[in-house]
Amino acid sequence: MWIVVMFDLPTDTKKARYAYAQFRKELIKDGFEMMQYSVYIRHCASEENMEVHEKRVKRILPPDGEVRILTITDKQFERMRVFWGKRRKPPESPPQQLMFF
Repeated sequence: MWIVVMFDLPTDTKKARYAYAQFRKELIKDGFEMMQYSVYIRHCASEENMEVHEKRVKRILPPDGEVRILTITDKQFERMRVFWGKRRKPPESPPQQLMFF
Protein backbone atom coordinates (compact mmCIF):
# COMPACT_ATOMS: atom_id res chain seq x y z
CA MET A 1 0.00 0.00 0.00
CA TRP A 2 0.99 3.61 -0.52
CA ILE A 3 0.13 6.56 1.68
CA VAL A 4 0.05 9.97 -0.02
CA VAL A 5 0.12 13.18 2.03
CA MET A 6 -0.85 16.37 0.20
CA PHE A 7 -0.75 19.72 1.93
CA ASP A 8 -1.28 23.41 1.40
CA LEU A 9 0.18 25.29 4.33
CA PRO A 10 0.54 29.03 4.86
CA THR A 11 4.01 30.58 4.76
CA ASP A 12 3.09 34.22 5.24
CA THR A 13 4.61 34.62 8.71
CA LYS A 14 7.78 33.42 10.37
CA LYS A 15 5.74 31.20 12.70
CA ALA A 16 3.83 29.68 9.73
CA ARG A 17 7.07 29.00 7.82
CA TYR A 18 8.49 27.28 10.88
CA ALA A 19 5.37 25.09 11.22
CA TYR A 20 5.60 24.20 7.50
CA ALA A 21 9.29 23.27 7.81
CA GLN A 22 8.71 21.20 10.94
CA PHE A 23 5.81 19.29 9.33
CA ARG A 24 7.91 18.56 6.24
CA LYS A 25 10.93 17.45 8.32
CA GLU A 26 8.76 15.10 10.38
CA LEU A 27 7.32 13.53 7.21
CA ILE A 28 10.82 12.90 5.89
CA LYS A 29 11.93 11.52 9.25
CA ASP A 30 9.01 9.06 9.08
CA GLY A 31 10.18 7.77 5.69
CA PHE A 32 8.10 9.88 3.30
CA GLU A 33 9.64 11.03 0.02
CA MET A 34 8.73 14.09 -1.99
CA MET A 35 6.72 13.17 -5.07
CA GLN A 36 5.97 16.79 -6.03
CA TYR A 37 5.97 20.03 -4.10
CA SER A 38 3.65 19.53 -1.11
CA VAL A 39 2.96 15.90 -2.09
CA TYR A 40 4.81 13.21 -0.16
CA ILE A 41 4.53 9.42 -0.50
CA ARG A 42 5.50 6.40 1.54
CA HIS A 43 5.24 2.71 0.76
CA CYS A 44 3.76 0.55 3.50
CA ALA A 45 4.02 -3.23 3.61
CA SER A 46 0.50 -3.72 5.01
CA GLU A 47 -2.69 -1.93 5.89
CA GLU A 48 -1.77 -2.09 9.58
CA ASN A 49 1.58 -0.43 8.84
CA MET A 50 -0.22 2.23 6.80
CA GLU A 51 -2.52 2.98 9.73
CA VAL A 52 0.52 3.50 11.99
CA HIS A 53 1.99 6.08 9.62
CA GLU A 54 -1.38 7.76 9.12
CA LYS A 55 -1.65 8.22 12.91
CA ARG A 56 1.85 9.70 12.97
CA VAL A 57 0.88 12.25 10.32
CA LYS A 58 -2.25 13.17 12.27
CA ARG A 59 -0.10 13.69 15.38
CA ILE A 60 2.18 16.21 13.64
CA LEU A 61 -0.48 18.27 11.85
CA PRO A 62 0.32 21.99 11.84
CA PRO A 63 -2.22 24.39 13.38
CA ASP A 64 -3.16 26.07 10.06
CA GLY A 65 -3.54 25.00 6.46
CA GLU A 66 -4.95 21.94 4.77
CA VAL A 67 -3.54 18.39 4.85
CA ARG A 68 -5.05 15.47 2.91
CA ILE A 69 -4.13 11.81 3.33
CA LEU A 70 -4.84 9.33 0.57
CA THR A 71 -4.15 5.59 0.72
CA ILE A 72 -3.92 3.46 -2.40
CA THR A 73 -2.94 -0.09 -3.22
CA ASP A 74 0.19 -1.05 -5.15
CA LYS A 75 -1.99 -1.98 -8.13
CA GLN A 76 -3.68 1.44 -8.15
CA PHE A 77 -0.29 3.14 -7.83
CA GLU A 78 1.05 1.14 -10.82
CA ARG A 79 -1.75 2.51 -12.99
CA MET A 80 -0.61 6.10 -12.44
CA ARG A 81 0.54 7.87 -15.57
CA VAL A 82 3.48 10.23 -15.15
CA PHE A 83 4.54 12.65 -17.88
CA TRP A 84 7.66 14.79 -18.13
CA GLY A 85 7.01 17.15 -21.00
CA LYS A 86 5.75 14.89 -23.78
CA ARG A 87 7.67 11.80 -22.62
CA ARG A 88 6.05 9.29 -20.31
CA LYS A 89 7.97 8.28 -17.22
CA PRO A 90 7.14 5.19 -15.12
CA PRO A 91 5.94 5.79 -11.54
CA GLU A 92 8.21 5.13 -8.59
CA SER A 93 8.59 1.46 -7.75
CA PRO A 94 8.02 0.09 -4.24
CA PRO A 95 11.13 -0.56 -2.16
CA GLN A 96 12.53 -4.09 -2.12
CA GLN A 97 11.37 -6.30 0.72
CA LEU A 98 14.00 -7.38 3.23
CA MET A 99 14.67 -11.11 3.26
CA PHE A 100 15.87 -12.95 6.34
CA PHE A 101 17.17 -16.49 6.11
